[in-house]
Order: sequence, then structure tokens, then C-alpha cells
Amino acid sequence: MADLNLSTLTEADIITKRVLPAILDAGWSDTTQIRQEVKLRDGKVIVRGKVAARRTVKSADIVLYYKPGIPLAVIEAKANKHEIGKGMQQGIEYARLLDVPFVFATNGDGFIFRDATVADGELMEKPITLGEFPSPSELWQKLCLSKGYTEAQLPVITQDYYDDGSGKAPRYYQLQAINKTIEAVSGGQNRVLLVMATGTGKTYTAFQIIWRLWKAKSKKRILFLADRNILVDQTKNNDFLPFGTAMTKVTGRTIDPAFEIHLALYQAITGPEEDQKAFKQVAPDFFDLIVIDECHRGSASEDSAWREILDYFSAATQIGLTATPKETHEVSSTDYFGDPVYIYSLKEGIEDGFLAPYKVVRVDIDVDLQGWRPTKGQTDKNGELIDDRIYNQKDFDRTMVIDERTELVAKTITDYLKRTNPMDKTIIFCNDIDHAERMRRALVNLNPEQVKKNDKYVMRITGDDDIGKAQLDNFINPKKAYPVIATTSELMTTGVDAKTCKLVVLDQNIQSMTKFKQIIGRGTRIDERYGKLWFTILDFKKATELFADERFDGIPEKVMDTTPQDIADPESDFEEQFDEHEEETEDDVIGADEDPAPYTVTGSDDVGPLPEDDENKVRKFHVNGVAVGVFAQRVQYYDADGKLVTESFKDYTRKTLLKEYASLDDFTRKWQSAERKQAIIKELEQQGIIWEVLAEEVGKELDPFDMLCHVVYGQPPLTRKERRRTCVNATTSPNTPTPRRRC
Repeated sequence: MADLNLSTLTEADIITKRVLPAILDAGWSDTTQIRQEVKLRDGKVIVRGKVAARRTVKSADIVLYYKPGIPLAVIEAKANKHEIGKGMQQGIEYARLLDVPFVFATNGDGFIFRDATVADGELMEKPITLGEFPSPSELWQKLCLSKGYTEAQLPVITQDYYDDGSGKAPRYYQLQAINKTIEAVSGGQNRVLLVMATGTGKTYTAFQIIWRLWKAKSKKRILFLADRNILVDQTKNNDFLPFGTAMTKVTGRTIDPAFEIHLALYQAITGPEEDQKAFKQVAPDFFDLIVIDECHRGSASEDSAWREILDYFSAATQIGLTATPKETHEVSSTDYFGDPVYIYSLKEGIEDGFLAPYKVVRVDIDVDLQGWRPTKGQTDKNGELIDDRIYNQKDFDRTMVIDERTELVAKTITDYLKRTNPMDKTIIFCNDIDHAERMRRALVNLNPEQVKKNDKYVMRITGDDDIGKAQLDNFINPKKAYPVIATTSELMTTGVDAKTCKLVVLDQNIQSMTKFKQIIGRGTRIDERYGKLWFTILDFKKATELFADERFDGIPEKVMDTTPQDIADPESDFEEQFDEHEEETEDDVIGADEDPAPYTVTGSDDVGPLPEDDENKVRKFHVNGVAVGVFAQRVQYYDADGKLVTESFKDYTRKTLLKEYASLDDFTRKWQSAERKQAIIKELEQQGIIWEVLAEEVGKELDPFDMLCHVVYGQPPLTRKERRRTCVNATTSPNTPTPRRRC
């Protein structure tokens, strides 16, 4: 080794000839404790038009583990031509992701050893020789001392992960979530909250937590609670399968004490009547661990009927899992469970490339923005006298049904799918079951060719319909082409693992941030085998204004407002507008500073499987014959400062006018031939060109013609006085160009 000319060695040579021998000499196992080229992130998905690609991400050169799943240190190596500590900052970043305190940087001469566990006053970073590399037990003892682990904790903390032999390993954030939860529980914490964005593997994480606690015999009888049958079945048949015969699903309101792992719906073990409270069949100390999936949906609410289950088993350790912890006057996840032991947000998932980014298309419908008022004495289709008031967006499909609006929304969805792919899996969130059924019918009528190919092209999947619910598994199965479009209201808001969903349609009034995040989560899963790397949100009810809420932690790739006409028009360039400002925003943390408008919530987040037929409790008028059309287009994007802004009005005006008049001559001829110039001005106003805003942006008082010539065709910005002077000069000088219009 002494004869090596280090200056000629590559980074890979330094690792194999200098670093690995030093590590092995220190007692590290190359089969269970050393991993090379550890890729911690997948690389953020960047979308350009309809094409998506991943950013290239670096891998940690070496990660050292006390045992599989329990990382201890990161090693970053560089070629010998670099300074010995060159890789330290890169190593610190990897160590942060893995939550480890030890980092080693090397160029082959030795190491710079960073020890974040040192006491105040001691050197955190110091050089050591190759022969001084610490052993696994040395680093483990340092870690245990800094964490304050007790002897009683160690058997639980070091319990093996489940390994199926396939090579599948938890991602870095799953490791953190699992290890921090095990650490908290083994340390005596009886209420634990774990927050992980939808699509990041909460159930797999829960499985590893339960497996390790169970195998360590720290927790012997375990109850996993969920509020949707599909959540329980997915869990039992997928992630929890290794529990085998030790596991059962509670059915028939009977808890069988012969099993150790119990999976149950809240509704299967409790209810309003005493004889429905199956949880009382066993003693309060029967379960010593309860894991509550989607715990924001009611278990933390003191008013919830489900809360009595947790109160009855109050001596058990209770772990709450959620993507959206709930904090309201009535419900508080943190009051009950305490602060989260770990949070992995939607934003982090998108940045790391584990979750799909998304674009947002907001569609403005005139009746939504302007409202609709019945004529005096008007009755609806059922002969009911309609209350005389102005009905607006929050009323539509809740207390007022306008058939033409439903048909326009359905047509816009159909047109969008025709532009992209009619076979893209689509979920449409409606206000209630009645709305979901009307939307299904409208889509069937607009897609006869697709429906003739397969009558399951469009299905209503709601809680009251067994036929629709029976198709839910087919909808979420990537191998099944049908159903393609699912209309729903509440059933599919949580727990539906639809990896290939490429279009999420919002035609529902949403005020709850919790519910909004859950709905967005229906599209955030990635499935590269089937080409699903990103998705689109088509918003008809301004629900995506909740992006402006500071509690929202996921960033859309692009937000634009458009019209049904733009989507329907094959010549429209609305898709190209997505990419106009991406260069400015792709690396920024994006948000908005606008206050979201108030909306009415349909249903509540605080109960289990909500009765989706509650529309019968609300008086609803049903009308047709209403003229429903499109409103002016507005394009919005998130700028580099994280503000949701309308694109430059000059840019918008230029683009809009050039569609109609490709050259200055074309526009001038049209202007001069028009009998009423005001008609052209009005026409442009209908296309969203607001003169006051444009004048403010230009900064000069110009009449409309001069304003447009300047902004669109690059002519000098002439005031009336300057134009008159130009006209006079044009008549006296033969060298002066022809003025752009008659004087």
C-alpha cells in the first residue's frame, strides 16, 4: 500500500485500495455493515410539456450500519488531488437525511472525522489516520451515550427489520420514521404521532414498526385500526402479509383472542348501540399496541364515537399515522398524540422524486364567477318555487343544480382527455352522490365510442353503490384498463392507492386543508412501469386556491387559468403556456401569498365512512335552460419569489393579439376598416385585455391603438400629441415612413 502512487488513483481506486481496507481492518462486516453507492433520493421529476425526466442525483459513497436498517456513518471519498476534507459538506447532507452523527471525508491519505456527539468544547471535526478508523462498537457506544438509551431499550432498538430476501430496503425517510418511533416507544412514550405524505409508504412503515416491536416481544397483542374497508384489505393482503397466521381481520363483531395481530374497521368493533361495542369483549389491557391509520379522521376528536375505543384501551401504546394532522377548535391530533416524532412532507416527497409533481388547470365558468338568479316566480324541473336570490359557485351541485353546467364540466373533461389520452385513469370529485351520478351520465353521453368498447369506461364509485365499489380494485390495479374514469364524492378521498391516476378533477367545494391534501394525494404516487411520473389537476371550483394557505406544503409545477374553449380547441396553445415560466421557478420553493376564498365543506373530516347520501338532507333545486359559457382566460404561475401572479399583461396581450393579427399591417388594416373602433376594443376586453392594467404596466397614457402597436408590435409608445407631430412631419418630409394609421 505504501508503494501506491496516490496521485494517479481515481476516486473509485481510493475507495477500493485505501478506504475499504481501513474499514475492514477496523472490524466492519462487508456483508451486513458496509453499503457502497447508496442512492438516497430518486431525483426530482421535471416536466416539460408532456415529457418528464428525472434530475440526476448523487449517491453516498459509503454508508456504515450497526446492522441492516440502523445507519451509523457516512463516508465521502475524493481523488487524492483534492484536499482531504473536500467531501465533508456533501457527507453532512447525506448524514442529515439518514439522521446519523458521524461523517468521514477522505482523499486516501487519512480521514477527517466529524463527530456530532462530542461535548461542548471538544473538536467536532479532526483528522485521523487510516489505522485509527473506529470500530462498529466504538461508534455504536458513542451514539447510545448521546441518545441516552437504557439497557432495557437496546433489545428493542436493535431488533431486526423484516427482510423478505428481495433486496427491498426502506427509503431514508422510512428508516428515520421507523427508528424514531421505535426509539420513542422503547423509551416509554405511549402516544406517538407520525406524519408522512400520502404515497410515501405509511403502511409499510407501520408494518416494520409493528414487526420489530412484536418480534422483540415488547408488544404482543396489536390492533391496527382504519376507517375504510379497502384500507384494511390492502394492508392485510400486501404490507402485513408476513404476519401470516398470527394475523386476522376482525369480522362479525368478534375479537378472537387466539390471534396476536388484529386488523379492524372502527365500525366493526363499535357503534351507537351497546351490543355493537365489540371492543369490550376483551379486557382493557388486552392490546398493548394500537396503530391508528389516517388518525386525523376522528380518533383524535373527543366527540368521535371512535375515541371510546382509544379511551377503553388507554393503557396501550397508541401510534397515530396521518398525512394531514388535524388542528381545529374541535379536533387536535397533537393535543392527543403529542408533537410528531417525524414529519415527511409532500414538498419533500416531490423534491426527492418519490412523489409525482403536478400541474394545475383552473377552469373559469361564467355562471360560477357571475352567479345566477332565477326570474321572479320561477320553478325548477320538479315544480318547486326557487328561492329568489343569487346562486354562486358554492351553491352549484349542492343546493342548485344547473344541467348545462354539469354538461359543460363533463365536456371539458372529455376534451382534455382527448387532447392527452382518453385512457388516462381519472378521478372526479363531486359534491355528493347525486352529483357523481349526474356527472357519470353526462360523461357516458359524451363518450359513446369509449363506452361501447367497454361499459365500465365511466363508473360511479361511491359508498352507497356495491356495483361501483366492486370496481374499485380494478380501477387502482395498473394492469386493468377499466374503469378509466371514476366519479366519486367521499369514498375515494383517502387510502385509494391509484398509482396510475393521471388526472384529478375537482368539482367539489373544499374548505378543509386536511381533505384537500388527501384528495391531491390520489395522484401523487409514481409508477414508472406504466409511464406515470406526473399528473394534472383540473379545477372547476377554485379548490386549488388552498395552495395559498401556509399549511399547504406541496408545490405545483405550474398553475394556469383557462377556459373550456381553450381545452376544446385543438389549435389552442394552452398546454404550451405551462412551460413559459418554468425556467424561473423550477428550483425555487413555490407558494402563494393570497388568502383562499371561503368555501362550504361537503361533509366532515371527523367521521368514518361518511354517509354519502346526505344530499337528501339539503333542499336542492334542479334547473335547466340556463346559458352557461366560458369566462376570460387568465394565466397564472408561481414566480421566483414564490408569489402566485398573473403573467405580465403585456405578454398576455401580445400573445392574444398575435393569434388574431400576425403582423402590424394585419392589425392596422382591421383597425382602419372597422366602422366602430369601440367594437374591436370590446372584443379584446372579452378576451381578458384590461386596458387600465395594461396602461399601468406600460406607464404611459396612450389610446388603445397606440398602446397595442407599442406592446404587441414594438412601435414607439406615442401619445396623441406625439402622434400628431409625427403625422405633420410625415406630410412634409419625403423620407419619413408612412405613419401607422391615418392622422
